[in-house]
Amino acid sequence: MLCRGSIGSITFVAALLATLAGAQAFDEAQYPDLKGQWRRFEVGPVKYDPGQPRLQQGAPLTPEYQAIFEANLKDQEAGGQGIDPTYTCLAPGMPRQMNAYEPMEIVITPDTTHILMEHIHDNRRIYTDGRDWSGEIEPTFAGYSIGKWVDTSGEGRYDTLVVETRALKGPRVFDSTGIPFHQDGRTVIKERIYRERADPDLLYDEITVVDHALTRPWTVAKKYRRAQVERPVWRETICAEQNAHVEIAKQGYMLSADGFLMPTRKDQPPPDLRYFKQTQK
Repeated sequence: MLCRGSIGSITFVAALLATLAGAQAFDEAQYPDLKGQWRRFEVGPVKYDPGQPRLQQGAPLTPEYQAIFEANLKDQEAGGQGIDPTYTCLAPGMPRQMNAYEPMEIVITPDTTHILMEHIHDNRRIYTDGRDWSGEIEPTFAGYSIGKWVDTSGEGRYDTLVVETRALKGPRVFDSTGIPFHQDGRTVIKERIYRERADPDLLYDEITVVDHALTRPWTVAKKYRRAQVERPVWRETICAEQNAHVEIAKQGYMLSADGFLMPTRKDQPPPDLRYFKQTQK
């Protein structure tokens, strides 16, 4: 009969071997080297399609949503925020968060690829464990992403991450110009993420959006450059800090430097103060 010490040792060794087997199953050399800090390639204003002018993105909007977009632009020209909800620090959501307002880091594990953003609420979790779309999924701004690493070159190593994202909630827009999504919340986003073969410090994300506000799927290509530093600096970006924007009853206002509420548009009425005791003059 085995003594308790022997049984404990056997159990420990079995657990250790199982752990080692799991570790050996994940061969880091089979995946592309995406370590380090990645920044958006282009400079200047952040745009959804980096290759197009900010106000001429070419979104294939339906007539209904083109009208919504144009009304939004008029409101922005008058000093408002249009339909862009992020001025109050609401999460931008997908695919806008891949605009990379701040640097990002990509961490590959056996079952999940993580895209960690320095910008608010923008971290992504892409499941690569073979799961499917069965079951109930709670919608989030970043959505629910299922991906698969593939070898497109036939060289025996993974080089491309293919991703599909669903279960996205709103309100969301494509970028600060206010390009809208359909209100039905049935957006599907497909991506191909890969490095430039001739330059491993260039990363691409080909994004295709399928949405009922669009007349056809809309594809754009984003590009990122790896920072050439051994120990990159990661800073915390908190949108709510020193944010002077205030939204009351779906109206946007500003806080002045001395702390008073002020309008953002000409002849904008003050908020309804019915629940406050009015000061007698």
